[in-house]
Amino acid sequence: MTTEPDTRALESVYRTELTARIARALPNNGAVTPLEGLSFYRASSTRGPIHTVTLPSLCVIAQGVKEVYLGDKTYCYDPYSYLLTTVELPVIGQLTEASPETPYLALRLILDPALIASVMLDAGLPAPRREGGSLRGLEVSPLGTDLLETTLRLVRLAEAPPSEARVLLPLVTREIVFRLLQGEQSARLRQIAVLGGHAERIAQAIGLLRKDFDKQLRIEQLAKEIGMSPSVFHEHFKAVTALSPLQFQKHLRLQEARRLMLSEDIDAASAGHRVGYEDPSQFSKEYKRLFGDPPLRDIERLRQSFHSASAA
Repeated sequence: MTTEPDTRALESVYRTELTARIARALPNNGAVTPLEGLSFYRASSTRGPIHTVTLPSLCVIAQGVKEVYLGDKTYCYDPYSYLLTTVELPVIGQLTEASPETPYLALRLILDPALIASVMLDAGLPAPRREGGSLRGLEVSPLGTDLLETTLRLVRLAEAPPSEARVLLPLVTREIVFRLLQGEQSARLRQIAVLGGHAERIAQAIGLLRKDFDKQLRIEQLAKEIGMSPSVFHEHFKAVTALSPLQFQKHLRLQEARRLMLSEDIDAASAGHRVGYEDPSQFSKEYKRLFGDPPLRDIERLRQSFHSASAA
């Protein structure tokens, strides 16, 4: 039987190799997707706040520390833990430990609900009760030896011959899902594979909100489309996302407006109108509340930071 000191030494070896392989795949700051569904990230300085929308995924840090803010809660993870998200969520991220000498290095693996359901079936795992409460769609847990080792084998495939990666990628991904289903986040992961349950309906509502985020939000109509009463829908939506449907829509609108101003170089009034704001002053006020600065000042700051990062 492996002793605790031997386990720690083994995990140290795994983390060292994981760090080296991600650094080799991504020698400069940025992101790369070497295999379908698998992305690597690198940053040589602390950054944030970074506003983004998550996808159902497993996130593992090889080096550095990151904080994620959802609602009023902070989730901190590092090389000894992992972040699991089970629905699309508008979150704020902050890199708190990263430097040129020890850059932030991390990976994200997109999780397919159909794959999770398939692994649950093969493993004989029961689905959560559909009448049970909804779990928050994001959580951090310790990264154990088995999941760490399986994750390392996944990362190794980025340097494998294409024919080998093509065959082994589905198998290793399946094993990662199995390891997650055996861990403390099993109920959260199983929740997204339950057809007809509250979590699946909330995921459906999130999809509808993302599709029509620039339209006026009608809670009664949205709740009816997913087969829930308005009060039950509101309760479970907030339980999963930590936001009300209206707050969720605002986050989507403002993040898209920010992207439009950065990528298409349009003015704030035009960006606000394209994402559904009829009043430019209301758009500017809500934009500042979320991002900390009015649109023009925020975009200028972002462009300066991008230029500085490119120069470095």
